[in-house]
Amino acid sequence: MASEQPGAEGAKPIRSEFLTFTLGSENYGIEILKVQEIRGYDAVTRIANAPDFLKGVINLRGVIVPIFDLRIKFQVGRAAYDAFTIVIIINVLGRVVGMVVDSVSDVVALCAAEIKPPPEFGATLDTAYITGLGTVNDEMLILMDIERLMGSQDMELVDAGVHGN
Repeated sequence: MASEQPGAEGAKPIRSEFLTFTLGSENYGIEILKVQEIRGYDAVTRIANAPDFLKGVINLRGVIVPIFDLRIKFQVGRAAYDAFTIVIIINVLGRVVGMVVDSVSDVVALCAAEIKPPPEFGATLDTAYITGLGTVNDEMLILMDIERLMGSQDMELVDAGVHGN
């Protein structure tokens, strides 16, 4: 299989686009290609014995979508639900899920040189879902691998609870 090489000198570096959002006082980014839509928070149907960060499920055009609150999952920000609460609907690992965040900021494009590797914190802090740190307008942006986060052990529990596996 042949792989395409970028053009010769003068070629622009390949840029990745990220949807940026806030949780508490921190800015995060996820690959824009994973985002299906951005919507307001609707009433959810609670799931018995679900973890606190799983708010429940909604029926989105015939698809049952688990809604989880990243503010609770990451223990940042306050978990208030009102007309200004935002849900990012994403499509990852063959499923559609909703993430509650404080606000959605922008779509930014970063090239590989603008992304620094995440710091090592050792085994006490799980940062496996952080792919890197970028800087936009002098503000740090924590870039997340949303598929790795959704494939984590506690998210698998959510999947089992929602689908009864």
